[in-house]
This record gives sequence, C-alpha cells and structure tokens, in this order.
Amino acid sequence: MKKKIVYVCMSADILHAGHINILERASRLGNVVVGLMTDQAISYYKKIPFLNYYQREIVIRNLNMVHGVVPQNTMDYRPNLRKIKPDYVVHGDDWKNGVLKENRSQVIKEIKKWSGKLVEFPYTKNVSSTNLKESFFNKNFYSFNSNRTSLLKRMIEAKKFVRVIEAHSPLAGLIVENTKVKKKTGDADYDGMWSSSLTESLLRGKPDNQSVELSTRINAINEVLEITTKPMVFDADNGGRVEHLPFTIKSLERQGVSAIIIEDKIGLKKNSLFKNQKNAKQDSIKNFCKKLEVATKSRKSDDFLIIARIESFILGKGINDALKRANAYSKAGADGILIHSKIDTPKEIFKFSKIFRKSKNFKFLIAVPSSYSKTYEKDLIRNGFSVVIYANHMLRASYLAMNQVAESILKNSRSANIEKKISSIKDLLKYSL
Repeated sequence: MKKKIVYVCMSADILHAGHINILERASRLGNVVVGLMTDQAISYYKKIPFLNYYQREIVIRNLNMVHGVVPQNTMDYRPNLRKIKPDYVVHGDDWKNGVLKENRSQVIKEIKKWSGKLVEFPYTKNVSSTNLKESFFNKNFYSFNSNRTSLLKRMIEAKKFVRVIEAHSPLAGLIVENTKVKKKTGDADYDGMWSSSLTESLLRGKPDNQSVELSTRINAINEVLEITTKPMVFDADNGGRVEHLPFTIKSLERQGVSAIIIEDKIGLKKNSLFKNQKNAKQDSIKNFCKKLEVATKSRKSDDFLIIARIESFILGKGINDALKRANAYSKAGADGILIHSKIDTPKEIFKFSKIFRKSKNFKFLIAVPSSYSKTYEKDLIRNGFSVVIYANHMLRASYLAMNQVAESILKNSRSANIEKKISSIKDLLKYSL
C-alpha cells in the first residue's frame, strides 16, 4: 500500500526538541517531505537565519524521519502544496494567531481541493530557536563573529532591500539592535550598522580627515559588536596606503565586520558633503583598481564584501566618468558600488543606476541619502538600489539633544524644565540589566 505524503514546513535554523517532536509525530502519518524555508522566505518575518539554506538542508535531509526536502521560497505554502499534493499538512498549533494566521487559512482552503487534511500538534513550550540563538550569542561571542561576517552578503542575496544606520557607540548599537516599528507591510527594523569615519571623528572632537587612528576605530567597533548581532559596514575613507590595506582588511574580518567601503579620492580627506571640493582629488582608475585588487586578495573569505565608493558626482565629473569607473571597479573585484551625491534630489544617482543596471559588470548598488533625504526607500528599490545607509543620523540626533539640554539647564538654573524632553533614568537603566 502506497504511503501517505506528509508536508511539514519549517525554518530549522537551530534544530531543537520542538522540531524533532513534530517530525516524529508527522512520520507516523506517512512519508515526511519537509518544505525548508529559504533564507529569503525567513527574512520576510524574522532575522536572516544563523545557518544558510544548504547547511540547514544537510541537517534535515539526514534525519531518519524525513523522506525528502524541498525549498519553500516564500511564506506562501500553496506553490509547494500544488506540486506535491500531500495527504496531510502538519504544523504546531501556535499559528492560529499572529503572523502565520493567514497562511493557515490558505493551507486549509488549498488542501481541501484534493481532500487533504491539516493536522496540528501542540506547540512544544519553553523552547525557541530565537532564544537558543540569543543564548548561544551570549556564551559564544567570538564564534558568532566569524559567522556574522557572512550575514550582510546573505541579506543582500535574500532580501529585497537592506537598511543600515550609523552606530557611533555601543549604546547606539543597542538602539539599532532593538528598534522595531509595526507597519501595514509588517515589522520594520534595521538590518545592519554603519561605522562612520565622520561620526567616529566628531565623537572624539576631531576633524573628519582620518585623524582617528585605525586601532582606535577597531577598538570602538569591538565594543559595539560585543553586545549586538547585526552585521557592520566599515567606512574606510580612501583606505589609506595600499601597503597597509591588507592589515586593515584582516583586522576588520577578524572582528566580524561584514564589509568595507573605500572611496576613490586621494590625499587629505575632505568630507564629500562640503560644497567646496576645490582641493579634493580623485584617484586614477588604474590606481584605484589596484587598491581594490589588493583588498580582494587580502580577505580570508569571499563573504567579506569589498565595496567601491565613486566620488565622480561629488567632484563635478559627471555620469560618464562615474559609469566608466563603476565598470572598471567591478572588473577589478568590487562586490558592490556606492554612488555618492551631494545634491538634494536622487536625480543623478537614478540616472546612473538606470544605465549601470544594463551593464554586464553590474554589481549591487548602495545609496547614502544624506543630502537627498526626502527620497523614500521604495523609490530607491524601484531604481535598482539594494542597500541604503543612513550615515550620520544617530550622532546628529544626539548632538541636537545634548545642546538643548545644556542650554536649558544654564537658562533655568535647574534640570526640571528639560526632563520631559529627555529619556528617563528608568529607560536608560534597561540597558544596564
């Protein structure tokens, strides 16, 4: 007699007793086919998984109670159900409410077409992949960092859009880590952190001209990464001397940083948002390509991303120069392109992306909308950008608030007048527990 087919969908990032329990019970009904959620599917409703799809597939496929594994590419079960036409769909009873409620209704309606049945087993309490991952991170920080490096690359491959914001301190890192808002399209949060050379300099009261030593910045990064789990992107300005670049790359990779962004300017740094760029110079394409080649050869893993930042628009050289550089940098090994602009609209970067997307050398694009801040993320997505970096907003917010507090106390000779406009001690103490 032909055995029944049983479909079980799971992410199985970290296999635990709950997974084993449901698979064992499902196997009593027939041959279990696991619809293993891809990284992309998981990223729709929670963080990118700790293990990638292929690592998770190996684990699940080798379980005795599993007959087969197929990828489930979205939260929607129906495409796989139509192909497999299982006799049973098995799930824990925890999806009757919450984010999967609609999926449950879709499954019931779909399998009814061939008289399939939904079987729900009690949810295994007090066990959660999310909690297990948090526990693992707290106990195995250094092991986690080696895996963290790959997170940004996996996010870019799996998600429609990656959102990064500046984190100039461990406290800023915790805010980035924990901030989440509910929107009609689902929960929104930040995917990663930006280590900005501008904010690192200003935080120390120094000019933004590479006056902060690399060792100081590495220590600052370590403090942020020690208490967070999101990937970090490092702002390397022009990368310094090409002979020193391998040391920089290896130091960042060792810390768990996911990417380095190197701009194609030379000489003493001048912030790109200054209107007057009179003495700023751009590197030759040949020299910068050599720098990119050294950077790519220096990394231990291809998961560590090398991103080229093009300053052609900043220096008034126009779109043809920017496109020429983008193609050359891509061929030299850049994994992504940050096209920079200081005008108040995205007009020139959108024109650039429209042409560059047609190139055989196309690499993913990054936008930094510091000057064109009215631009919505949906417009960046529509114009081919995969990553946005909010490069200095956390420090700008801190600076404004601190000025207001300092002035209010002097003006009123007491702090009571400003208390309602600042965080309570209670709010801050939650980070000291």
